[in-house]
Formats: sequence, C-alpha cells, structure tokens
Amino acid sequence: MKLLVIATDPVDAAAVRGALPGENLEGAEVLVIAPAQQSSGLRFLMSDNDEAIGRAAEVADESGDALRADGAHVRTDTGDTKPLLAIQDALATFPADRIVVFGDADLAERAKAQFDVPVSAV
Repeated sequence: MKLLVIATDPVDAAAVRGALPGENLEGAEVLVIAPAQQSSGLRFLMSDNDEAIGRAAEVADESGDALRADGAHVRTDTGDTKPLLAIQDALATFPADRIVVFGDADLAERAKAQFDVPVSAV
C-alpha cells in the first residue's frame, strides 16, 4: 500500500490504522506531508514562512517516527501553505493508493473531488 498522510498536527500509528480498517502498516510506503500553516495572513503576505515551515517539519517528523515504529516505510516533508496544492505536489512524485487527511474534513472532500484516489478524513 502507498499511503499519503496529510496532517497539520502530529498523528500516531493508531490514528492512521483507525482510518484504514482491515489494513496493516507493516511494510506500507507512507509519505507524510505537513502543510506549512501560517498563523496570520500578514505573515503570509510578508512571506515570513520560516516559523510555519519549521512547525510543519516537526509535525511531519514526529508523525513519521510514530509510523516507522509500527513497521511502515516512511518519508516526510513539508507542504505548500495551501493544503490542496500540497496534496497535488505530493501526488506528482508519490503515486498514492490512498490519502488520509487529518483534522480537515473540508479538505478531504475537496481532495475527493479533485483527485482520482480514495480519500479518508479523520
């Protein structure tokens, strides 16, 4: 299984398994993308993205460590500040079989409409 995980907060293996009934993470290829979320519109307009990218890297790394401990083969990265674009960018180099979006049901619905990959919201 090739799984794309989109998370703005750290997720653990139990949360990912919960989104995949009957699936096992053992041996799965997982790409965790944490979109760089800006705390304010002003920071975005001023292109002050360092803090957002740093936080996104922490989220991706913490999530990746948890999934590795459960036997998954994991890569992590930060994503665009626009989460739908982050998904599009990830799918360009990682042909996922499935996408799991954490914490944003609206994003999951938009991803279902835009991409030809099964999408789950948690």
